[in-house]
Amino acid sequence: MMIREQLELRETEILSPYASFSRESRGREREEEECDIRPVFQRDRDRILHSKAFRRLRQKTQVFLQPMGDHYRTRLTHTLEVSQNARTIAKALRLNEDLVEAIALGHDLGHTPFGHAGERALNEVCELGFKHNEQSVRVVEVLEKQGKGLNLTWEVRDGIRNHKSSGCPATLEGKLVQLSDKIAYINHDIDDAVRGGILKEEDLPSEYTDILGHSSKARLNRMVHDVITQSMDRPEIHMSDEVWKAMRGLRQYLFEHVYLNPVAKGEEAKVMHMITNLYHIYMEKPELMPEQFLNMLENGAASREQIACDYIAGMTDSYAVHTFEEYFIPKCWKN
Repeated sequence: MMIREQLELRETEILSPYASFSRESRGREREEEECDIRPVFQRDRDRILHSKAFRRLRQKTQVFLQPMGDHYRTRLTHTLEVSQNARTIAKALRLNEDLVEAIALGHDLGHTPFGHAGERALNEVCELGFKHNEQSVRVVEVLEKQGKGLNLTWEVRDGIRNHKSSGCPATLEGKLVQLSDKIAYINHDIDDAVRGGILKEEDLPSEYTDILGHSSKARLNRMVHDVITQSMDRPEIHMSDEVWKAMRGLRQYLFEHVYLNPVAKGEEAKVMHMITNLYHIYMEKPELMPEQFLNMLENGAASREQIACDYIAGMTDSYAVHTFEEYFIPKCWKN
């Protein structure tokens, strides 16, 4: 018996009956030979981890645009915190950790430079609209590996597509990542806002912190424990009403005092202007994009609008700024 088969058998012996079992996966869009060592979800996790889109997350904004300091979160550190929170809960609930980790590591691969400001800009300027969760799926299905995609399993792609609040993941592992995403950003965004002088711990409404805790560590511990106790041996991922309401209240407070704070977000108008102008220039001059994107356009694989979004969404913050300067900022003339 191969190592992979032994691991698949072990899943049936250890995991919850509500977990997703590797050998029961709905499979990949393109059939391929199984790995002799790794079950399918572990293999997907590795493919995402080694993708170029994953590496670019380290230079993409989480909340604060190009902060001066090494300790603010980026889209990559956010992704790792989501993954760790989700794996901790998955282990306790005996869910499939490989599937959880694959979904978590892939959920933001399609995010634009400069976070949600870049996403809003593309959504407003492109008549097709733009949603980062759908773009994340497009990255793993189409854009990675020079147009071949990563050929991930259906369960991983479903979890990535449905990680936003409006989504409805088909697996408990997907639902766990969906909730872990909120747990992660609520806690680390408060931490970054305090570090940046946007707010103080004592500014947080006591009606929420009395329930969740008065430090990032305490709040994270409270939320993780609550999910575990409320979801144990159940076919759903739950929080208690008390903790859920407090978490939602704290999230709304962050929207009002951090995400829309003029000090923290004062540069977003410039981001919107920059992304919008990059979109227009690629619509007018698609030949400025790399060969991979031009080939998709020439082959009729996607519209010019979609390909312009593909290219811009894949940029890091610094590359987007550099490219904008290249096209729109005059250079000194030299003989």
